[in-house]
Amino acid sequence: MNLVSYVSPLLGGMLIGAAASVFLLFNGRIAGISGIVGGAFGTDVKDRSERLLFIAGLLLAGLVVFLIHPEHFPAARSVAVGPAILAGLFVGFGTRLGNGCTSGHGVCGLSRFSGRSFVATLTFMVVAAITVFVMRHALGGGL
Repeated sequence: MNLVSYVSPLLGGMLIGAAASVFLLFNGRIAGISGIVGGAFGTDVKDRSERLLFIAGLLLAGLVVFLIHPEHFPAARSVAVGPAILAGLFVGFGTRLGNGCTSGHGVCGLSRFSGRSFVATLTFMVVAAITVFVMRHALGGGL
């Protein structure tokens, strides 16, 4: 691996941490994406426009990076629609069950030394490792 392969993720992580810190500093709230998205489409939301702007910023940032550096977005493999929908439902269920997503627990919760976030992040990582192992070895490749 070359130096760029280490620097890019490091800079990306630093930007995510800085963005989460700025969001907390100026809004007094944790930048958990599932909470922001879920709250944006709720019925009694006072800050809907702020939440929608946050989501639009995430999408716009990805689009800008894609336009500037399309090589960072390798062509997606074809995926069957059924399993993709099922996976999305499992992620949504897990997010609700765990009271947050990887950004809320992994980035914001761990930085606040939250025990619940530590357990949630540990669970995410263990399940991800098992999933990669099963996909690569037990199911004969794929990842």
